[in-house]
Amino acid sequence: MAAIPTQRENEAHADRAQGHVTLPESPFSPGSARALVRAWLAEGPQVPARLVDDAMAVVSELVTNAVVHAGTEVEVDWRLEPAGAFVVEVSDRHPARAPRDPAPGEAPYETADHGRGLRLVATLAESWGVTYRAGGKTVWARLPPGGRADPDGPGPGHILETAEALAPQPQRPGADRDWLGRGALSFLAEASDLLAGQLDENLVAALTGQLLVPRLADWCAMWLEDEATARGGDAGAPARVWHVSEDRVEELGRALEKDPPGPRDGLRSGPVPHPWPGDALGPQGADGTALAYRLIAGGRPLGTLVIGRCGPAGFPDEVTGLVEDLGRRVALAIGAARQYARQATISAVLQRGLLPGAVAEIPGVSSALVYEPRDQGGPSGDFYDLFPAGDGRWCFAVGDVQGKGPEAAVVIGLARPWLRLLAREGYRVADVLDRLNQLLLDDATEAADAAARALVAAGARPLVAGDVPQTRFLSLLYGELTPYDGGVRCTLASAGHPLPLLLRPDGEVRTAARPQTLLGVVEDETYTSETVELGPGDSLLCVTDGVTERRSGSRQFDDGDGLARALSGCAGLSAELIAERIRRLVHEFGGGLPEDDLALLVLQAG
Repeated sequence: MAAIPTQRENEAHADRAQGHVTLPESPFSPGSARALVRAWLAEGPQVPARLVDDAMAVVSELVTNAVVHAGTEVEVDWRLEPAGAFVVEVSDRHPARAPRDPAPGEAPYETADHGRGLRLVATLAESWGVTYRAGGKTVWARLPPGGRADPDGPGPGHILETAEALAPQPQRPGADRDWLGRGALSFLAEASDLLAGQLDENLVAALTGQLLVPRLADWCAMWLEDEATARGGDAGAPARVWHVSEDRVEELGRALEKDPPGPRDGLRSGPVPHPWPGDALGPQGADGTALAYRLIAGGRPLGTLVIGRCGPAGFPDEVTGLVEDLGRRVALAIGAARQYARQATISAVLQRGLLPGAVAEIPGVSSALVYEPRDQGGPSGDFYDLFPAGDGRWCFAVGDVQGKGPEAAVVIGLARPWLRLLAREGYRVADVLDRLNQLLLDDATEAADAAARALVAAGARPLVAGDVPQTRFLSLLYGELTPYDGGVRCTLASAGHPLPLLLRPDGEVRTAARPQTLLGVVEDETYTSETVELGPGDSLLCVTDGVTERRSGSRQFDDGDGLARALSGCAGLSAELIAERIRRLVHEFGGGLPEDDLALLVLQAG
């Protein structure tokens, strides 16, 4: 007999037993929803693996249906009931039509319009339904505590591990219906999970062919459209062609290039008949059926998928519908891959624009730089600079902005030009930090005022102090170098940044500055600088927290002055070798690639 939860247990359970997220109308949304729910389930009490798998499939299908069919922002709510059942609700904002009366035994959702994904939901859920509202609808499902309500029914397992077993064997009368009855829904869920994880549209196309041939078709081809093609340009050669016999692929591709799918009116996904390329398929392929499906995501055509089957039987309705459902998921995956590629391109362009094109050479000083940004959603928050400031002075900076992406780009775009301008205008180190601190605060105030005006214009309540937190913080190590006969004078200051370390030729290591407040935090903060003399062989190491906070389990690289001990072992090495050794030790400390941006600068007096 199961134990009855106490009131305290129920209250504790209620504190974390529900989750909510609002997702955009985006091909990334199904994957985001899966990742959020999976992480949420992992944080709490242990949940049966079968229930986790079923929850992932149901969340994926409901969000996919909302993205494909509603085309609006999607709200996802989920919870674990005290007895262990999992409930998910997916709401969209598409004006709902009145529900029709279902036929006996039919779900209250039009399968023909909304795909076989909801058949999967119906199979896995103990109960499910649709709530229609004037401004949208909510589809909900309740999964029993142990997982799928019908243990013998189809359900998702590991990604595509059963795909080969599910594939119809040499086609024979009834094979389609047998396969569809045994595992088509599982195949669809597993294929969705596989496609959603790909961020390269060519790989999406390749996987699509492997999924379809020979499972559902004897051959298939995919055309990927750019904007010009979508407006009616020549589709040209297909991007990918597959055939059950590899020796037919090349000839089939040439035939399809001569007769590509033409432009269509509207944005219907299909299927529509496509000319049969009989001459390219040999005597056994003289007759057959070919169908074309338009791949559409976000209201935009992304390509066309054509499938073909030899012989007079053609494709039964169950197969054409399943391919249409798969095509929708393929289109979402292609859209996500293209969006990712655009973001990666923008990120790379921004990154190049935010960093110096070259590092200045300083008389009497050797320099070495290591810069390894982690590609995690936009431009890196770390930056560096080393530039001449005039009058025999050179200046350097190593900084780290809170966050990444566009917000980080804004701060770096402000900081780096202003550092150069102020230095060349003759401002000394402490004065540069004073002015940069005020500049960041003023910019944050202007951004908050603009946000407040936008909200008021949209009819929202006016913002009050504290509603928009200041997030444009910058940690910065900034210094000025003045070479002279026999050495280099270095004046520097650290604002909320890992302190620079000075390495003497005998292996002695000490800090070369004192800690001060992060930039962009305190109004009218006054910064101070310190000066050290670098003699021949002295080296100054400047790093970001990607070095000091590199993790190995619960330990960090700089625990117990780990960075200073590592630097002490670099005595006698050149600037380049010091930088490379520290980089290698940081990589080896955690095993695998660092999870944070990494930047380090070594300056060594000659």
